[in-house]
Amino acid sequence: MNTNKEILGESLSDIRAFVAIAETGSFSKAAESLNASRAHMSRQLSQLEARLGVQLIIRTTRSQRLTAAGETFFSRCRAALSQLDEAITLASNDADKMRGHIAVNCVGGILGESLIGDVIHAFCARNTEISIELDFSSERVDLVQSRFDLVLRMGALADSLLIGRELGEIKIGTYASPDYFARKGRPSHPKELQQHDCLTGSVTKWRYVKSDDPEQHTDVEVHGHLQCKNGHVLLNAALQGNGICRLPALYCTSYEAEGKLESVFTEWKVDKVPLYLLYHRDRHQPARLKALISYLVANIPAKLKD
Repeated sequence: MNTNKEILGESLSDIRAFVAIAETGSFSKAAESLNASRAHMSRQLSQLEARLGVQLIIRTTRSQRLTAAGETFFSRCRAALSQLDEAITLASNDADKMRGHIAVNCVGGILGESLIGDVIHAFCARNTEISIELDFSSERVDLVQSRFDLVLRMGALADSLLIGRELGEIKIGTYASPDYFARKGRPSHPKELQQHDCLTGSVTKWRYVKSDDPEQHTDVEVHGHLQCKNGHVLLNAALQGNGICRLPALYCTSYEAEGKLESVFTEWKVDKVPLYLLYHRDRHQPARLKALISYLVANIPAKLKD
């Protein structure tokens, strides 16, 4: 016995044909409305009746009329098809119009809260019917399973189902305050960081390359009294002389200019880290999402270079 799902899956076009025949009262008129032949409409009705196991329309050479079962089936199907057509129209309008909601997961700290945040503020000002949720949770997000439409991350996520657009590179530096150097001394080589209080985030193995010879590199396991994934917290700890931090240069440039922080190394540097915009590999993105992607790609790279 066929289930309801099986009947619907095989018979949606037949149901549309039946509704057209019942509405117009004529096989010929129904065929014209659906751009089909009269014979094709007759076959579709016969197929539907066979699957349902009930006669829907009594037809003679001169007339046709709905059976009792056909009357009930017609009223329900006409209402259902009307709702289906409305849903299709709404979905199409949603894809084409610059309105609706976008959920963005973003790296936090100064990079997300100021630089990227400012770009999104400007986009919202230009597109007042689009609402954006900007989330700064730092855990790795599975875009395929999550509710987010876009993710901005330092470093790429290896996922073949996603598209990754590199927006630029972020310069990373190692800093401490003059007070810290006065108390603890200044390391001259990355390996000496093992004898210092290092302020760490989620990464405790720091890699350095020689400034004048990128082929030379060294990895060092660091530790200290504070571990936190928030860049503002690490920055403030460094400013108070509590340890050595490794942060994006844009966090520290102004404090370095004021003499409140100093770069730890001159002969060793940290490789720049790419900033990626990640989104679904989907050809049918709504217009609002395409517009935001284009705006981020057009505006963030220049700000990273400032």
